[in-house]
Amino acid sequence: MIERYARPRMKRVWSDESKYDKWLLIELAVCEAWTEAGVIPPEDMAKLRGTSYDGERLAEILRVTKHDMTAFLGSITEQLGPEGRWLHLGLTTSDVWDTATSLQLAEAADALDDEIARCIDVLGSRAREHKDTLMMGRTHGVHAEPITFGLKLALWWDEMRRNRRRLSHARDEIAVGKISGPVGTHATVPPSVEARVCERLGIAAAPVSNQVVQRDRHASFVSTLAVIASSLEKFATEIRGLQRTEIREVEEPFSEGQTGSSSMPHKRNPELSERVCGLARLIRGHSITALDNMALWGERDISHSSAERLILPDACMALDYSLDLFTGVLAGMRVYPNRMKQNMELTRGLLFSQRLMLALIERGMSREDAYKVMQVNAARTWDEDSDFRELVRSDSTVLSHMKNVELDDLFDYGYYVRFVDDIFERAGLS
Repeated sequence: MIERYARPRMKRVWSDESKYDKWLLIELAVCEAWTEAGVIPPEDMAKLRGTSYDGERLAEILRVTKHDMTAFLGSITEQLGPEGRWLHLGLTTSDVWDTATSLQLAEAADALDDEIARCIDVLGSRAREHKDTLMMGRTHGVHAEPITFGLKLALWWDEMRRNRRRLSHARDEIAVGKISGPVGTHATVPPSVEARVCERLGIAAAPVSNQVVQRDRHASFVSTLAVIASSLEKFATEIRGLQRTEIREVEEPFSEGQTGSSSMPHKRNPELSERVCGLARLIRGHSITALDNMALWGERDISHSSAERLILPDACMALDYSLDLFTGVLAGMRVYPNRMKQNMELTRGLLFSQRLMLALIERGMSREDAYKVMQVNAARTWDEDSDFRELVRSDSTVLSHMKNVELDDLFDYGYYVRFVDDIFERAGLS
């Protein structure tokens, strides 16, 4: 991931230092298990506990061996005496690599969970703030009926809570280790060693494996990140739409001295939300690659490895960055209630068409006839630039079923949002 989109905590998770530290942790945990099993003498284990890898020497060996694990092991064993022979006893590279990757992904999930929790908190706060802020609800991009801006935010809040549960499930699935030897048969390392190692590491042991932890777990994890990123894109797309000049009901934070265009000084572009949308496309693409990585030859090939070196850290870093960015947009977002009210009046009362239709039905008119009466008046409103309410008040068919005073009672915005409190209470936002 480029530096611009890599935040410190997630960078540390995916650093080479973090990876090799986890490799060493696993190698020593295996040695401890072999010691408990009576294979490694306690005095040798005492010497192994104080060992470490040499990063510079590792890089030198890697240029010769072109194999990460042999270079890693070589940088350790050349510092040791005979006790060095116990490292990697009975293991294959994937025992260490895949188990370490699971630890990294679990650690990344914890960092992402913290960011999701922060986003949920801000969404909840702003939803309560604007629970009663009337605005126009739109379907197909066209005015439908009134909602509140708080209700829109409550919808996002609830979706992010689902995303948090999805991430928790994906973390549970990926937090597994595999210490079962070259093809998963435990021929060179018994299940008891695997069980002890995974218990030390705080993860589960994969019940069945071949040479690798199965990639459906990784595909599920990255796909979950893609779902979360797509939710952020959905929210960001709405903010972009509501910031359009013709609508201008909300606006991204725009600081003093900030510029929106190199050529047009007046511009305030929703570039933060656009960035969230762009990174969501990247993460979705990584989910496809993760799914492709599931199909490996036999007990394992290496076609997944090169892709995972890119997609796993990049997907985690991109989502971590997007969550932080979008939470900042939410926290600093400007909301314009007066503009929302102005926009509600743009269609001159058309939004009341369904309520009037239902009132006519309640007073004995057939649904088809009531719909036709409202549609005719709606068409005149569009075509003649008239006020729908005034047209209805002078419609003889409507007046034969209702009085003007009854019509006045129907032209009430509050009718449409009278259950918002109930919705907030049901969602747990009250």
